Amino acid sequence: MRTVTALRHVHFEDLGSLAAPLRARGATIRYVEAPVEDLAALDAEAPDLLIVLGGPIGAFDEALYPFLATELDVVRRRLASGRPILGICLGAQLMARALGAEVRALGVKEIGFAPLKLTAEGWRSPLASLDDTPVLHWHGDQFDIPAGATWLASTVIGRNQAFAAGRNALGLQFHLEAEAGRMERWLVGHAAELFQAGIDPRNLREQARQHGPHLTSVAQDVMNAWLDNLLP
Repeated sequence: MRTVTALRHVHFEDLGSLAAPLRARGATIRYVEAPVEDLAALDAEAPDLLIVLGGPIGAFDEALYPFLATELDVVRRRLASGRPILGICLGAQLMARALGAEVRALGVKEIGFAPLKLTAEGWRSPLASLDDTPVLHWHGDQFDIPAGATWLASTVIGRNQAFAAGRNALGLQFHLEAEAGRMERWLVGHAAELFQAGIDPRNLREQARQHGPHLTSVAQDVMNAWLDNLLP
């Protein structure tokens, strides 16, 4: 693993705890600021790994945020190449769209730390160590599982939380990368959304304190397991 390109939408939703296992493998990480950089000029096949991060807009909002149409094309080209790609939250939704699945409003906000329910395939996947580990959920939209992809995880609120399209493409609706020590940036950056959803930031702060350190450890285990499983 030599080069990793991460498409970022807001500065505080970065690779978080997932950066360490990548750097431990000798990877150089490059962030591309998706809303403002020239995505049309981006070589979708060049990096060893492309990661598409989260953000507070919808994967179907290209009429409001035109750069999303170009970003969706980047994701399509990457998927077509068969080269490794990881999508988180918005990134996973863009992957689902690129694979022909629908992304739509969930109807509620799923925000907070809660465990996943792994499917049988999820238990046999790199996500297996997430069992009983509360992860950070922060979304109001949900993807359908693309045709031919493998459904890996769910929650009571959001049925479709993860999918794999072969061994080199993984989409995660939840925020595996979130670090407890940086949660204050999320609380401030998404303050308006929390207020509108009626969610007390003090509760999220306490959840992060309780669950964050363990999530970081498990997240790095999951990332290493997925990287070990990638096809050359």
